[in-house]
Amino acid sequence: MTRQPDAPRHVVASGADAESVVRRLAREGWIPREGFALPDPSWDVTAARLILHGRVADRENLQLAVLAAARGAGIVAVCDADTPVGRALIDDLSRLGAVHLGPGGQPAPADPGDTVAELVPEQRALLDRLAAGDTIAAAAAAEFLSLRTANRRIAEARALFGVRTTREAVLAYLRQRRTPG
Repeated sequence: MTRQPDAPRHVVASGADAESVVRRLAREGWIPREGFALPDPSWDVTAARLILHGRVADRENLQLAVLAAARGAGIVAVCDADTPVGRALIDDLSRLGAVHLGPGGQPAPADPGDTVAELVPEQRALLDRLAAGDTIAAAAAAEFLSLRTANRRIAEARALFGVRTTREAVLAYLRQRRTPG
């Protein structure tokens, strides 16, 4: 069985940015559909290659968008990332995988001084435990995560910090956490 690539997840600031991303994804074979409610009763819609798009301004649309992403649909959400709803959307989507901020095809580069703020709570907890001397397996068990999920969260943290090793990620985390913002 061939593994499908992860569905794209984008959070953009404007309708024009969303339109640009949706057009690009349609050229790549994704089927655009406005709104975040899924018509298909089956749980896994990954094979349908749906890209759902629209504005996320309230908790109801946030929940629909995250549920659709969890079921395998691609998401292009127009949302202000600095609002509580925007932060919750990015945090929830990040638990599923990479979230692209802005219209570009790659995750938005992190401001080096703000990388800690971009970590999801699981990543912070794991890095705190690693900094205290726990192994990845012990940290995963203490946080009630599978080892696979813990390794994935740590790999995402390494990518955010732009480092190659877990040790470098822990050191960067400790440095930035101590730096007054």
